Amino acid sequence: MPITESDLPGVGKKFQIDLDDGQTLVVVIHNTGQRDVFLKPDEDADSEKLFELSDQLARTVGTILEGAYFQPIKTEDKETTLGDGTSIEWFDVPAGSPLAGESIADILADERIDVAVVAVQRGDDVIPASTAEKRIEGSDTIVAVGETTALDQFESMLEATDGSA
Repeated sequence: MPITESDLPGVGKKFQIDLDDGQTLVVVIHNTGQRDVFLKPDEDADSEKLFELSDQLARTVGTILEGAYFQPIKTEDKETTLGDGTSIEWFDVPAGSPLAGESIADILADERIDVAVVAVQRGDDVIPASTAEKRIEGSDTIVAVGETTALDQFESMLEATDGSA
């Protein structure tokens, strides 16, 4: 990702950052501290101004972008480790799951299940476990907390299709 820096006499500096998709991000830093951000769709196109930031706001946004407030952890799994072998994990409920149609209360009462269901996500809605009468549907996402082995067992129960759940 090459970055080109050039002086803009009487204005400040211009930085051009070549993006992976062939576009160029252009940042102009004025001597006053103002930042203008442009996007150039391709080499032959004119730049379009996306936004401008004051000096202070640019520094705040820059701090956020560099990860000073939050460092994401890239993972293949939908899982967050809490420590001591305990994790929060998100499980997609297959359409033919033996747990589809069961209420949250039924799942929590099943002695074979040693995880805590925290919530169920259905589309854009989140159903808290305190709404225990709600029934699980295929394509829901269940948020559960437990030890790794219990979470693995729960996932197996969700995916069972031969009536072994």
